[in-house]
Amino acid sequence: MSSDQCSTSCCSKSESDQLHVAIIGSGSGAFACAIKAAENGARVTIIEGSDVIGGCCVNVGCVPSKILIRAAQLAHQQRRNPFDGLENNNPQISRALLAHQQKSRVEELREAKYESILKKNSALSLIKGYASFKNENTLTIQKSDGSNEELLADRILIATGSTPSIPPIKGLEDTPYWTSTEALFEQELPESLIVIGSSVVALEIAQAYARLGTCVTVLARHTLLYSEDPLLGEKLKECFENEGIKILDNTQANNVSHDGSLFSLGTNEGTLTARKLLISTGRFANTGKLGLDSIGVETEMNGAIKVNKRMETSIANIYAAGDCSNMPQFVYVAAAAGSRAGINMTGGDAILDLSTMPAVIFTDPQVATVGLSEEQAISKGLDVISRVLDMENVPRALANFETDGFIKLVAESKSERIIGAQILAHEGGELIQSAALAISNRMTVTDLANQLFPYLTMVEGLKLCAQTFNKDVSELSCCAG
Repeated sequence: MSSDQCSTSCCSKSESDQLHVAIIGSGSGAFACAIKAAENGARVTIIEGSDVIGGCCVNVGCVPSKILIRAAQLAHQQRRNPFDGLENNNPQISRALLAHQQKSRVEELREAKYESILKKNSALSLIKGYASFKNENTLTIQKSDGSNEELLADRILIATGSTPSIPPIKGLEDTPYWTSTEALFEQELPESLIVIGSSVVALEIAQAYARLGTCVTVLARHTLLYSEDPLLGEKLKECFENEGIKILDNTQANNVSHDGSLFSLGTNEGTLTARKLLISTGRFANTGKLGLDSIGVETEMNGAIKVNKRMETSIANIYAAGDCSNMPQFVYVAAAAGSRAGINMTGGDAILDLSTMPAVIFTDPQVATVGLSEEQAISKGLDVISRVLDMENVPRALANFETDGFIKLVAESKSERIIGAQILAHEGGELIQSAALAISNRMTVTDLANQLFPYLTMVEGLKLCAQTFNKDVSELSCCAG
């Protein structure tokens, strides 16, 4: 569509009574909204400023990271497997070939899940350019050729995602540091890597590189997974250190330099050096250039747009979803939020309840949580009880010779209703949805303990943990009836 055509067809609502939805961004939240709004009869215009569509997850996030993590896990299992009679071998690794495979799968999924949808759905159109608000219903789109175009819409969704935040460390900006994007697609394995950060992305990439053969050091400002149940970070640290990853708690870099081949970091624990440096200290919302202040859209201090459960901002007819909003930064939350925004934009009434939102960190063992931690529950004034079951009490973990980790359940004391679960286990992400369903359906520990779980499965650990509220599971027979 040419600039003139778009200006004529999109900016004059009088030419059509069809509801017009404009979406800034083209990631998971944006496309979920676009598809739902189109299903409900709207005409949808998607505005994307970058060269490719699809947002973070498919391009530089979930998809390439999980490929890297899986490859690293297989390399690790070749070096160190737990079974007698299976010889360990030093894997032959080509980081360049792996990066090529990552890129190919990313392109394949981007075509299947984004580009082809645009081609097939006549209600959707795409404009390349950067959008900002002229007023509550009008966007100004700056195109790559320097021209501007105005777009009038009945409803507008902001789904601009987020960008890695870079801490103000002296000298850092003058060095060739990595963000997660560079780390995921690097063509060569460095001999050594320092990771500044101790949350989801930092830990996933740190372990992956360590398993591919890099000497890795992690600098944690506090402790690993500081915002989670302390037991999760404590036990994950033990697992990392058993693999040779160096963890420096309560450590911060004061200055950084690079001599052309080596990074040097001055820290409160002395000077550290490495071939590569990864900065993974969180992300900030891509909202700074949208002109939100001029139209009164309320944001938080970090730029995240404030939304309610209907994805509405402080301005009528303007919605937000995904990492640019004040919602948890998970792709499935973004997609769910976008879908509900699409419903509400077209006359529906849908809300997003995050009280039983499961979360997974794809380390090995995996960290999986849902609901309230014990500390969170107590801070809310709840009287709670909890139990922790070490994975060595789960028959499948024993059979796998992978007994790292634990399952923790948190319940209200009086009713014994389950309100939270924290898991550290190999394939722990496959367990957490069962805990989420138990919480969502207001099950008690007795309800969960009386369910039938197949033997031998890792998820049977949830039943065993529920049983520990009232009995010693070490005294049960193997099938935990």
